[in-house]
Amino acid sequence: MRRPAKSPPTGRRPAKPRPVATRAQAARPYHHGDLRRVLIDAAMQLVGEGGPEAVSVREAARRAGVSPGAPFRHFPSRDALMNAVAEEAQRRFRAEIEAALAEAPSGDPLGRFRCLGIAYLRWAMKNPTHFEIISSRRFFDHDRSAGVSSDNAELIGLTERTLAEAFSAGQLATRDLRQVQIAGRALVYGFARMHIDGHLPRWGVGDAEVEQMAADIVDLFITGIASHAATAAKV
Repeated sequence: MRRPAKSPPTGRRPAKPRPVATRAQAARPYHHGDLRRVLIDAAMQLVGEGGPEAVSVREAARRAGVSPGAPFRHFPSRDALMNAVAEEAQRRFRAEIEAALAEAPSGDPLGRFRCLGIAYLRWAMKNPTHFEIISSRRFFDHDRSAGVSSDNAELIGLTERTLAEAFSAGQLATRDLRQVQIAGRALVYGFARMHIDGHLPRWGVGDAEVEQMAADIVDLFITGIASHAATAAKV
C-alpha cells in the first residue's frame, strides 16, 4: 500500500527543481585560448577611447569579464600587452593598404603608389590613437615585436617594388627611388601628425576639408615625381 506524499510545512513553498544547464549556457566564453584575442580587442578599445596611456592589464581584464589575474598567462606585463596591441594595429593598417591596392589599376604602378599614400593617410586619420602606437617608439619595443617589424619590412618592400615598376614603365622623372620613397613617407607621416596633433586648423584646414586636402597633397607629390610622359598621359 503506497503512503500518501507528505505535504510541505505550512508557510514554506516546495523547492523548485534546479534547471539543467544546456551546453551553450555551460560553455565559458573564453576557452581554447581565445582569451588572448578578447584581451587584445579590449586593449584596442581602451586605446581608441583614451590613448595608449589608458591601457592596463587589469582594465583589459575587467573589460573582458575575467579576474585580474587571468590575463597574466598570456600577458605577464603591460609591455607584453602593448606589443600585442601594436601588432594588431599594424595588421589593421596593412589590411587597409592591401584593400586599397586591390582596387588600384594593375597596369599603372604610379597610380598604385598614389593609392598607397592615400590609404596610409586615410587609416592614420581615422585611427589616430592606433597610428600613434605603431608610429612611435614610446609605447612598445619595436625591436622585440617580430610581427610589427615583419609587416613594416613587407610594406617597405612593397613600396620599393611599386616605385621600381613605375621607373621601368617610364613614369618617374628621377632615378633615385630611395629619395622618392623617403620623401613620400615624410609627406604622409608629416600630414598625419599635423592632423593628429591638431595643427591643421591653424593652417586654415577645417575638419570637413582634411580628407580632400590629404588627397590633394598626395596628388601634388605624384605630379612632382612623374615624368613628362606620365603627366601627358594623364591629360
